[in-house]
This record gives sequence, structure tokens and C-alpha cells, in this order.
Amino acid sequence: MSKIKIITDSSCDLNKDIVERYNIGVVGLNVSFGKDTYVDGEISNEDFYKRMANEKELPKTSCPSPDKFTKAYNCDEDEVLVITITSKLSATYSTAVLAKNMFLEENSNKNIKIIDSESGSIGQGLLVVKAAQLAEKGMSLDEIANEIEKLKKDIVFFGALETLENAIKGGRINPLAGKLINALNFKVIIQVIDGVVKPVDKARGDNNSIKKVIENILKSVGENKNKVLAIGHANCLEKALKVKEIMVKENNFKDVTISEVGSVMGTYASKGAILISIL
Repeated sequence: MSKIKIITDSSCDLNKDIVERYNIGVVGLNVSFGKDTYVDGEISNEDFYKRMANEKELPKTSCPSPDKFTKAYNCDEDEVLVITITSKLSATYSTAVLAKNMFLEENSNKNIKIIDSESGSIGQGLLVVKAAQLAEKGMSLDEIANEIEKLKKDIVFFGALETLENAIKGGRINPLAGKLINALNFKVIIQVIDGVVKPVDKARGDNNSIKKVIENILKSVGENKNKVLAIGHANCLEKALKVKEIMVKENNFKDVTISEVGSVMGTYASKGAILISIL
């Protein structure tokens, strides 16, 4: 068992078996449909996407309260590494820092480091798993934090969205560019870079959009064979399996994971989205 506790937030979209395998602490963000508020994970992904499709208003997301992080910090390990969703999309990083300062006033024996992943969903998840693996190898907290700070600049993260409507409404993407693409009925290719979601390309139809995402990913990765591939899907497993089949033919990845995009990231990505990230 590692002597360093790895903590993240529920935006990471990590599968339950991975969370349990590495004993990762996950602090839940909140998702609200009107007066109904859920901690991410309390509502199943299937029910979430069904309800989002039937609601007139886009659900709202909010960061965890500081006390949720302080409870997570109150673990058996004396050293803690926290990796959060990008601070450019959520106040979760700031809340984790605030909670750290509050917690250390009464628990000065703890050593807590907090990293802004400058990513989210599967990109954030790749960093969290890497940190857990480095902890298992016996690296120190400082060594792991320094390595993650370097690696977060190397993450390649693209996605194909059915629509930009949710991302526009939620203020996560430039409204003018998004509305123009939507008006032309294109599928949207986005890139997450430096913590920001940017529309970078467009395509007509699922096949073309997936093809373009894969082209962008493979171009960014080049000939490097020693990479981990993460595929996230917003309630569209068949698409994700198709992407995996194509990707593994094109590159010999060290590991491949497929996960569901949960309610936090799914609020903006919308049903049918495919996210692909490589580290």
C-alpha cells in the first residue's frame, strides 16, 4: 500500500475498478436539475442523460464544498496529493486549496500538495492514475508532484461532440464560434489544451467526426508507441468500442481504457460525445 494518498474530484471519470485498485479518494462535484441536487455519482449516468434530454433547462454543476475536501484529507496517510479539474472550468482547485489551509491549521503534521490538472475527464484521470502508479513505486510526494506538473503539458486530448449547445449554454466555449458551427449542423471536434476547451475542426456525420478526432490524436502522438490511451463516451459505448478498434490498429499502446463520461463533464459534452486522451 502506498504511503501517499492520491485524491481527485469526480470530473476525472475514472472507472470504479481503477479507483479501488489504487485506493484513490474521489471528491464529488454537484449536479442540479432545478431544485434537485445530486452529488456526482448519486444519479446513474443512464438516468442522468435521460433526464438531461427531457429537461428544458441545462443542469448546473458546482464545485464541492471545502468540508468535502477536508474530510478527504483526514486520511491515514501523512502525505496527500490532490489533482483537480482545470481551474479554467471550475472553482474546484481553489476550493481544494482553501480546504487545505483550513485543515492544516489543526493538522500541521500533514503534507498536502494540490495540482491543477489543466484538463478534465479522461485527461485528468490519466494524470491521477499515473500519480498513483508513481506512489506505488515509492517515489516521494515532491517527486510525484514535479513529474505530474511536467506530464500535464504532454497530454493529448481531443473529442467529438454531437452539439456545442450545452457547452455554449454552460459558458465553457466561445458562443460565436459555437453557434456558427451548430447552425451549419456539423459535429464538432474540440481540443482541451492549457485547461481550455477549444473547437478546432468540424465534420458531417459520426463516422467523419470520429475519423477526424483520430487523425488529430495520431498526428499529435506521432510514432511514440509507449503511450496510454483513454477513451470516454457519453452514453455511447458502441462508438467508444469502434474508436478503440481503429486506434489499436494504428498504434501499439501500452494500455487502453474505456470509461463513461459522468454527469459533470456530460453536462457540457452532451450525450453521444466521444473523448480521446493519450499520455
